[in-house]
Amino acid sequence: MGIQRSLIMKMLIYTSLIVLQVTLAFPSLMAQKTSPEGKPPPYRSIEQNAFDVGEELIYDVNYGFITAGQAKMAIPRYSWQKGRKCYHVQFLVKSKPFFDSFYRVRDRYESHIDAEGLFPWKFIQQIREGGYKRDFSARFDHSTERAYTTEGEYPVPAYTHDVVSAFYFMRTYDYGSMRKGQKVELQNFYKDSTYTLTVVYHGKETVDVEAGRFRTIILEPIMEEGGLFKASGRILVWLTDDDRRIPVQVDAEIPIGSITSELIEYKGINGPVRARIE
Repeated sequence: MGIQRSLIMKMLIYTSLIVLQVTLAFPSLMAQKTSPEGKPPPYRSIEQNAFDVGEELIYDVNYGFITAGQAKMAIPRYSWQKGRKCYHVQFLVKSKPFFDSFYRVRDRYESHIDAEGLFPWKFIQQIREGGYKRDFSARFDHSTERAYTTEGEYPVPAYTHDVVSAFYFMRTYDYGSMRKGQKVELQNFYKDSTYTLTVVYHGKETVDVEAGRFRTIILEPIMEEGGLFKASGRILVWLTDDDRRIPVQVDAEIPIGSITSELIEYKGINGPVRARIE
């Protein structure tokens, strides 16, 4: 029984990480190609008011009535990369104290996102899961379309995203003209490859989470075989149906049931959250 319980808890925490990471796995729909002469285009400029420095989003990761972990996404400060102003975004995941004895999780992701063009300059990942440890970093050169990582140098499409910068870019996307069932094919770089991700728009819905009641839009990411975010069941993401596009809930099916990541607290939002129903 002890071994079975340990295996279940390990699967629970691991799948929770996948669920939360999938929320971040949306790369740019606006990647620009190089010019016919082979020269890179000037850096793009994208206006947005979805987020800014000071934003903090906190989530509980639940399996049924059990809260197994907690995650936080925050933009605590600006940084500078190659002379350009960036959002220094942090994504932290940890298991609850009760589950630490089964499978302790302390994961950290960071992305330095160009404040004007919404593309990443630097990505850092620190994984601490049970006895497993992994440290990975990447620097992106958008003029030469190369990624320089701790594991090698790789070609990447123009304005390729890491998993964190991709999510923040997609919060600026206008879903108003999309129809139910409409699909968009995206790309995302991780480790040594660029992965294809199809996102299906499923319309709108009102949802209740601990942080409040919200009008939302529903997206379903569908991963290619062998991709980083491949999961064993369906995954759905709910974003607020307003200019902020705050992710309020993520559901994922797993072999032993389902996992729900639920927004419990938010602060420092860049303007009113009009999708919240008082």
